Amino acid sequence: MAVDYTVIVVYLAGMLAMGWWGMRRAKSKSEFLVAGRRLGPAMYSGTMAAIVLGGASTIGGVGLGYQYGLSGAWMVFAIGLGLLALSVFFSARIARLKVYTVSEMLDLRYGGRAGVISGVVMWAYTLMLAVTSTIAYATIFDVLFDMNRTLAIIIGGSIVVAYSTLGGMWSITLTDMVQFVVKTVGVLLLLLPIAVVKAGGFSEMKAKLPTEYFDPLGIGGETIFTYVLIYTFGMLIGQDIWQRVFTAGSDRTAKWGGTVAGTYCLVYALAGAVIGTAAKVLYPTLPSADTAFATIVKDELPVGVRGLVLAAALAAVMSTSSGALIACATVANNDIWAKLRGAVQRDGGMRDGEAHDEVKGNRLFILVMGVAVICTAIALNNVVEALTVAYNLLVGGLLVPILGGLLWKRGTVHGALASVVVGGLAVVGLMATYGILANEPVYYGLLSSLAAYVIVSLATPATDPAVLAAWRERLAGRGADAEGEAEPAAVVA
Repeated sequence: MAVDYTVIVVYLAGMLAMGWWGMRRAKSKSEFLVAGRRLGPAMYSGTMAAIVLGGASTIGGVGLGYQYGLSGAWMVFAIGLGLLALSVFFSARIARLKVYTVSEMLDLRYGGRAGVISGVVMWAYTLMLAVTSTIAYATIFDVLFDMNRTLAIIIGGSIVVAYSTLGGMWSITLTDMVQFVVKTVGVLLLLLPIAVVKAGGFSEMKAKLPTEYFDPLGIGGETIFTYVLIYTFGMLIGQDIWQRVFTAGSDRTAKWGGTVAGTYCLVYALAGAVIGTAAKVLYPTLPSADTAFATIVKDELPVGVRGLVLAAALAAVMSTSSGALIACATVANNDIWAKLRGAVQRDGGMRDGEAHDEVKGNRLFILVMGVAVICTAIALNNVVEALTVAYNLLVGGLLVPILGGLLWKRGTVHGALASVVVGGLAVVGLMATYGILANEPVYYGLLSSLAAYVIVSLATPATDPAVLAAWRERLAGRGADAEGEAEPAAVVA
């Protein structure tokens, strides 16, 4: 295992080094939170694919393949579909808004007063998303070093918190590019073909497994519908995803770079399901489907390759964890803390010292939220439940007012607030009644959110025409000076 250990240690040291390098680049709020809004197509595509394909997509995707066969790809497939829809239909308009958070978009569209409540819901989502990724360190470090669960979470989480705190989005972007390459090589180019060969090829896999393992719909229609509802729509509105859209250097980059990333997700989904199916042939009686990834890596891969594939798993976890962490901290600082203390933080027109203070403040919030994420991850154990809570809150509470604001001009701030509150409370109440993993909370929560939005919007005065005019100006890419931002510097990659 010495070679494997060396690969992992070099990889982790590289992540910290990039955090240090990123710290030298992040001199303003825009640089720290959205990489100066100047990423080019290659870097944008790689980092977007990295953040959406995390531990759940890698370890969980292989586990679903082990349990259901090729139809286990549907969870990650739904993520890819959501990213494609976001990129093709909404990303260009989102990028032109020149905001930092989803709640800022809601304030622009509805004329204020929607930000704090929506910020609390978005903060809860990003916090739980970061927690689920951090819990996954325990699985990987257990395979590598037979390490205690709590210690594994502390070590893995601390590395992510360190490089995220140092350089913000610049550090995360650089590390995500490395993580994207490592995942591509480790999972798609190494683990996938080796797993299929070890299982005897597709003909042997078909001979040894039930036919439903090769049925594209074998996981069940209701499950597929739920995945699409939660993950596809979740991709459209998550702060962690939008914050990456804000880094795009142009409308074209946001649209086509995201389309490439979404297509990559579809390929990754199928690869995970095939690896899981191969693991079922090799290890038909594993105690848990979630151990399929670690088992096949530990037992079937040669020295060195095993270290690289485990580094790929770490890359998957770290990319999602760091993206969720900076999103959580950005929402906590800009949408909750700043508004509660009555201060609107702006980037442009500041003296150097003031800009430095803003970066320092955001850096402090990443550190505090990082500690909270690590402590919560230690206390919780069920990744699926934590992830379900996160997406139920997001979709049930925020999907309707966000898409409604983009698509329906008659929507009002009162309708948006009612939608967030009614949808959020309905989801929480129904999870308590039906259970966290039940489908009913997100179904009925979303319907109640939609009903509240439409009814209250129609029953209240229409949004001020001046607010809508300013909104249209921002959507068209004009009026960004209202935020005080300078024009982006040269596009990077």
